[in-house]
Amino acid sequence: MEETFINKVSESGIISLNLEEYYPKDSEIALFDMKDYLFMGLILKEKDFRESLKNLELTQFAEKIVAVTCSADAVIPMWAYMLVASNLQPIAKEVAFGTAEEIKKIILLKNIAAISPADYDGQRVVIKGCGEIPVGEAAYLQATQLLRPVAKSIMYGEPCSTVPIYKRKQ
Repeated sequence: MEETFINKVSESGIISLNLEEYYPKDSEIALFDMKDYLFMGLILKEKDFRESLKNLELTQFAEKIVAVTCSADAVIPMWAYMLVASNLQPIAKEVAFGTAEEIKKIILLKNIAAISPADYDGQRVVIKGCGEIPVGEAAYLQATQLLRPVAKSIMYGEPCSTVPIYKRKQ
């Protein structure tokens, strides 16, 4: 007698959503650290700063997301950040304030917000957990808020082992 194995997970109609797929790749982010343009590591001199920006090799930022930050404990005038953005904007994919990690989180949330809820309308969705990249709590909160109005049910984990989060009442 031959036993037939049935894959109940594949037959369940559950759609798996892996938030790691929305995480930006490291190669997309370049860091612009204002500390590299400070006199004695403390003071921003306008004339020197403007000259440094004129001589800056912009190709290193081409088609990248640029994280503008200052890792030194210095007071940077607001116009300096504006000047950096003005110089980088024509060549960079995007310019944002923060560390590379902060920018990754912002982009992740932006990418999740771009998910089409219509793709999950009336579906049973499992939001994948325990991946290789720690996407963070904010990503799971945002995905849940995005899907709750349209999904039939939302679960956390893997299709074979889930934690129920939400189930639409009939």
